[in-house]
Amino acid sequence: MTADVEVLKPPALEVGVLGWLKKNLFATWYDALLTVISVAFICAVLYGIGNWALNSAKWGVVTTNIKVFMVGRYPYAHIWRVWASVGLFLVMAIVSLAVSRGGGLRSRRALTIAWVIVLLLTVVLLKGFGALPLIPSVPISIWSGLLLTLALGIVGIAVSFPIGIFLALGRRSSLLVVKVFCTMYIEVIRGVPLISILFMSMLMVPLFLPPSLRLDNVLRAMVGMTLFSAAYVAENVRGGLQAIPTGQYEAGRAVGLNEALVTVLIILPQALRAMIPAIVGQFISLYKDTSLVVIVGLLDLLGVAKAVTGQQQWIGTQKEVYAFAGVIYFITCSVMSYASRRLEKQLGVGER
Repeated sequence: MTADVEVLKPPALEVGVLGWLKKNLFATWYDALLTVISVAFICAVLYGIGNWALNSAKWGVVTTNIKVFMVGRYPYAHIWRVWASVGLFLVMAIVSLAVSRGGGLRSRRALTIAWVIVLLLTVVLLKGFGALPLIPSVPISIWSGLLLTLALGIVGIAVSFPIGIFLALGRRSSLLVVKVFCTMYIEVIRGVPLISILFMSMLMVPLFLPPSLRLDNVLRAMVGMTLFSAAYVAENVRGGLQAIPTGQYEAGRAVGLNEALVTVLIILPQALRAMIPAIVGQFISLYKDTSLVVIVGLLDLLGVAKAVTGQQQWIGTQKEVYAFAGVIYFITCSVMSYASRRLEKQLGVGER
């Protein structure tokens, strides 16, 4: 008979939470010292912020002006249209989450079409039509607050993406005229700051339109931000195209596909899949850059925040106002980052 073998447990300080702490935070004496100092600093900062937020901050400036922060000068009688648009986006977000977990190719195509329909329906709800008494027209020029920030960000992202793809493909084109035009456009736009593009769009867009057609400042800002973002998206996509091995091109030609079909069916999907992190990072940057429109006279979320602090009863509440605006930006950017990570995981970015 064989004797029973005693099973020894691993040392408590080598596994589990204690093992992780020892390995990562207390491996040496200077690691332990740095950990203690860092924890003390973080606790002091959190205590100071918490003490201010709970005892000293005047959050009445936010609660009193919450409508102004959210929709600005949008008519109060038609706020339901804004809530209906938010509801549509929430429903689509839930459906997108369900499709990403178990949907097939047809479901994803239907979801893409549904998103386009929802975006168009949202524009109809918010803008309205003068001929329809239920949803009368609301001038875009009076949009402000978070509503304007989201409108600028969504339009800039949605429109600049396809333009950027065409610019990237044009820069790699064998047609000299197309290649030179796309290259010059990308390099010129990337060579100047966004605020210059916004000023130029305010002044120069009307020059390319007939006298009878006038665009308000919000639409001009959308044009400027879209054209600016498209140049950076083009460079991200071009980087993805260059990362595809030449064997992929040769394989497409070997099965009888022409250059256009090889690009659309084989090369472009792989390039976009590989460049998801860079493209989403550019979109997040564009969304935060919408705050620059205050310089050209538009009241986005930060513009409204600055205006609110000018009210007589709320003078000196800049900390509360900008802290609230910062939380809004953090939440919306975090949602975009989370959606990007889920899409990367679903498509297997970084995996073979």
